[in-house]
Amino acid sequence: MTRPGPAHPDITDPDIARLVAIFYARAREDDILGPVFDRAVHDWDEHIAQITDFWSSIMLRTGRYSGRPLNPHLRLPIEAEHFDRWLALFEQTAAEIFTPEITHEFMIRARRIADNFELAIGTMRGEIRSPRHAR
Repeated sequence: MTRPGPAHPDITDPDIARLVAIFYARAREDDILGPVFDRAVHDWDEHIAQITDFWSSIMLRTGRYSGRPLNPHLRLPIEAEHFDRWLALFEQTAAEIFTPEITHEFMIRARRIADNFELAIGTMRGEIRSPRHAR
C-alpha cells in the first residue's frame, strides 16, 4: 500500500458507506454482476454493512472487519468478465464521489483484491493464472 495509516486523510466512514451503497445498488442492476449477487446475497442490509466495514478496515485501518472475504467468493460462478465489470463499475462509482487521488487509492486496493480472488479461484479450479489488474 502507499501509506502505513489511512489510505488518504480526506476519506471518511460516511464516504465509504456512500460508495458501497451506490456501487451495490448499481451492481444489483447490472446485467453481468446482478445475477451473481442475486444468487449469493440473501440479506442486503447485512451485506452492505459488512462490505462497508471491510472497506473501512482497508482504507482507514479501523479494524471493523474481521471476516474472511475470499471464502464466499470461492463458491460463486465468477469468471474474468465478472472481475473486470466489478472493477469498472467500482472505479466509475468511486470517481463520481471522490477526487482522482482518492479514487486511485481505492483502485490500487480493489485491483489487488480482484487479482487475489481471481488467482485463488483459479488455483481451486486447478488453473494457472497471472494477475491481470494490479498496476
